[in-house]
Amino acid sequence: MGKMKSRMDESILVCVYYGPNGERLIKRGYKIAAIMDCPLYILTVDPAPLDDFDAEKSEYIERWQELAEELDVEAFIIRDDETRPAAKVIKEVAHQYGITQIIIGQTAQSRWEEITKGSFMNVLLREIPFVDFHVVSVDRAIKHEEEGSFEKGVRAYLVQDGDGYRINFTLSKRAQYEGIFFKEIGTDFNNGIFKFMQNNKICQVQIEEDQVLETSKIQCKVYD
Repeated sequence: MGKMKSRMDESILVCVYYGPNGERLIKRGYKIAAIMDCPLYILTVDPAPLDDFDAEKSEYIERWQELAEELDVEAFIIRDDETRPAAKVIKEVAHQYGITQIIIGQTAQSRWEEITKGSFMNVLLREIPFVDFHVVSVDRAIKHEEEGSFEKGVRAYLVQDGDGYRINFTLSKRAQYEGIFFKEIGTDFNNGIFKFMQNNKICQVQIEEDQVLETSKIQCKVYD
């Protein structure tokens, strides 16, 4: 990711949080960066460890990563397991990458406030006075998506089973992939999705009755 841009004195950071507005913010940031021909970065901050993300959060992260690759952004930055206020983290990233403009969604403010307390925009202005802010108005009507169809994720492993793989919930020497299994709601079988990290990217495979459906999607082993 990240081709050389003609404007290296400007750089844009899009701050996204969970919800359908994140993708819209990224695309807005891309349009501005394309016009200015300057680097674009994407940042999300979460107090929970990446391994504890539920299916909904994982889906958003995966989609944002796909967008980052499609739009050739400089970097998609995930700051998980963060105990610091989000504004402090954004300030740190802005310094690290020489950010001059930050894009944030208006309806995301209430979500950020849950982490930082008070007006998040005011906190940002105090913490990062050296950048310009773009507060993008987004449609509140789309912030509620349909409820997820998966149970809370649990730690799981994939083990070799003939020419394929099956899911197992006990760590053993046979475990080749470690990740989180999200079981479909309303099924007695182990049907759902298995997600695991590969080179800082969330990968997933479909599980049906304990078996991996498409083994071709598995590209690397967690365990040597």
